Amino acid sequence: MNGIVAIIGRPNVGKSTLFNRLIGRRHAIVDDTPGVTRDRRQGEAKISDLQFTIFDTAGLESNGRNLLTEKMRGQTEVAVEQADIVILMVDAKMGITPDDMDLCRWLRRKKSDIILVANKCESNASESGILEAFNLGLGDPVVISAEHGLGMANLYLALRSKEQKLVAKDKSVLPHAETQPDMDKVYEDLDNFSVEKESEILRLAIVGRPNVGKSTLINALLGQNRVVTGPEAGITRDSIQIEWQWKKKTLYLFDTAGLRRKSRISDRLEKASGDDTWRAVRFAHVVVLVVDASMMLERQDLNIARLVIEEGRSLLIAVNKWDLIRDKIKAVKELERRVKISLPQVKDIPYVPVSALEKTNLDILIEKSFTVYDVWNQRVPTAKLNRWFEAVVQRHPPPLVQGRRLKLRYITQIKTRPPSFLCFCNQPDQVPESYKRYVVNELRKHFMLPGVPIRLLMKTSQNPFA
Repeated sequence: MNGIVAIIGRPNVGKSTLFNRLIGRRHAIVDDTPGVTRDRRQGEAKISDLQFTIFDTAGLESNGRNLLTEKMRGQTEVAVEQADIVILMVDAKMGITPDDMDLCRWLRRKKSDIILVANKCESNASESGILEAFNLGLGDPVVISAEHGLGMANLYLALRSKEQKLVAKDKSVLPHAETQPDMDKVYEDLDNFSVEKESEILRLAIVGRPNVGKSTLINALLGQNRVVTGPEAGITRDSIQIEWQWKKKTLYLFDTAGLRRKSRISDRLEKASGDDTWRAVRFAHVVVLVVDASMMLERQDLNIARLVIEEGRSLLIAVNKWDLIRDKIKAVKELERRVKISLPQVKDIPYVPVSALEKTNLDILIEKSFTVYDVWNQRVPTAKLNRWFEAVVQRHPPPLVQGRRLKLRYITQIKTRPPSFLCFCNQPDQVPESYKRYVVNELRKHFMLPGVPIRLLMKTSQNPFA
């Protein structure tokens, strides 16, 4: 898709709500608290026959001049520069503020293709704000309610009008049908947004405790300041998906919010950020757990690792801030000891010492990610699996149950991602957990399945004479 549309405006005018509606799912965190969005978020939007890339951006205020707001403004400026069309959104209920006027003057110096959108127009309380919007000098405002899905046809017509002007300049932006659309069909489809099915691309989620360097690592990998970073904990609030090319391979990187213990979370917004992080984990193929080398695998790091394993994702540990460690051999031994004791359910979890600031070992981290991904997708032929299984059972037979030995007949792999195996036996409910662990450990060792969770299910075979 060639066209790019950026949504900008003051904090809390409904930019993320419109972004979610246009991409067809709740992808950006929405809250009444101003300043929830901090990075520019990208998505693929569709409104009837128009398809385009859309940016959700941080809210801009003229009185915000601290380091964090300056970084957020920088992200918004990049989005505006890259965009072909900019949507300037205002809150019709609140009316036009001095910040809106300042933002409009700044935007008119940057772009000529601007659509003024008056949001929150679901009631009569917004009428005065709609009239005030004419003072911005951007023509008739597009009246919508992003939360309730009202006025989407008006937005469609405004986008299509801008597109035709750009086409006239030999700059086709928004792909569309060659003929004029049936407006009745457009109105029917406006609330049924959809997203094209993505091809099979490695999805890599970067997770960890707050302030361990996740966003800094993302920026180091990309080679640009794509996400906002800083010494304060909790800068990242929602998961940011970024498409990236590495050695002619395409990846989706997910920068996520830091995860604290649930007992320490009282803020509603932090809880929403944590939920968004876990959605990214469930969507990912490989999860990179970033830990602070000076605080090697604390309790919360281990809790995150266990939850990732329970989700069935492949796990890779990135030991960040490695440049600050003097005795590196001692640190490696401590890491291996902690993993062996605290995460016995997944043997030999791979780890890579990195430094996001110094940009060391980053290629090794991505190479390891692809290796773990291949293991996660590995399938073992049934014949080979059963020859191995026969030898394993013969070497260590299952225990007796009520004086009779359990009979394990055969095993097969039923799925990958993670590798899952089904074993047929005469009394599946009586197989002890210790014997299941023995079979899983032998599977992992013989078929080279390090660092990925393995599922082993027991089932009884049907008696044909019953």
